[in-house]
Amino acid sequence: MAYRNTPMDRRYSVASNGTAPAQPPPIHDRQLQDWFKAVDSDGNGKLTTEELQNALLNDNMSQFNLETVRLMMNMFDRDQSGYIDIYEFVGLWRYIEKWRACFRNFDRDGSGSIDAGELKHALRTFGYNIGDRLIHTLILKYDRHGKGDITFDSFIQVCVTIHSLTNSFRNFDTDSDGWVYINYEQFLELVISNK
Repeated sequence: MAYRNTPMDRRYSVASNGTAPAQPPPIHDRQLQDWFKAVDSDGNGKLTTEELQNALLNDNMSQFNLETVRLMMNMFDRDQSGYIDIYEFVGLWRYIEKWRACFRNFDRDGSGSIDAGELKHALRTFGYNIGDRLIHTLILKYDRHGKGDITFDSFIQVCVTIHSLTNSFRNFDTDSDGWVYINYEQFLELVISNK
């Protein structure tokens, strides 16, 4: 099974060698700086989960759900401080904008949400050959409005979750045949480590 690169594979990195430079690069996007300052309610130069949630909006102007915000925090809080600083925010914002373009590409009817057919098409384009039953399960789990579709933030969460679980599965699929043999504890470890 071939897996293609998705926006989560092209994360913003501060330096090409994986280390942070002695001085952070200047932020040239004034609008992004202003947005950061606007949601940094206590003015301490770093965002909490709640402040970050205020910064992240779906196309319908609703806030990202808290679960997706926590996922983004975990991915971009590079110093593990529990906060997002301006430089981490810039990387996160660029990552989300790549996802937004991707989302709009797969939202074929322009509804602002992804239905089961659009989700299946997106995941297949990313190289995940997922059947209708699992697509239905994903829609049921991530449809937060009961309309049979998912919003932008849920789309990111679905794709990142599928990517992460697939990578964990690959660790056990040593012969790349799409089958794994694991015991109960290995299964629990796999699931818990992906939460």
